[in-house]
Amino acid sequence: MGEQRTVKFPQEVIDEYAELGVDLPALFSAGHLGDRMGVQVIEASAERVVGTMPVEGNTQPYGLLHGGASAVLAETLGSIGSMLHGGTTKIAVGVDLNCTHHRGARSGLVTGVATPVHRGRTTATYEIVISDEQDKRVCTARLTCLLRDAAGPAGG
Repeated sequence: MGEQRTVKFPQEVIDEYAELGVDLPALFSAGHLGDRMGVQVIEASAERVVGTMPVEGNTQPYGLLHGGASAVLAETLGSIGSMLHGGTTKIAVGVDLNCTHHRGARSGLVTGVATPVHRGRTTATYEIVISDEQDKRVCTARLTCLLRDAAGPAGG
C-alpha cells in the first residue's frame, strides 16, 4: 500500500531498547491489523506520534472512511505514545477510546497526530487528530492507556 517509511524514534530511546535486544520499530509497529489497513507510523516519540492510512480499502458501504478504521489509526498512534512514555518497564493497555467523526473522506490518505493530554505513572491519555489531505479534520479521538508493569524487558 504505497511507499514504506521508517519510524523515526529519538536515538536515546532506540539505544535503550537495543541494549535489551529489542527491535523498537518492530515492537511499535501498527501490528497485523494495521498492516492489513495500510497504517504507516512515520514519526514516534512520547511527545508526538504521526501515522497515515489510506482511505481506499477502509471504507463503509457508502464509500466513506469507516469510523472503525479511524479508531484503529487513533488507538495505534495513542498506544505507541503511551508505550514510549511508559518506557521499557511498562506495557500500555488501552482502557478507553472515544472518537468524534467530523467529516467524511472518500479517497487519499488520512494522517493522524497523537499528542499527550496526560502522562502519569499508571495512565497516559493522548488526543489524536485525524485529517485528510486538505488538512481538514476528519476525526478527533482520545485514548487512555493503563501502564502496567512489564513481565520482562518491554513486556516479553
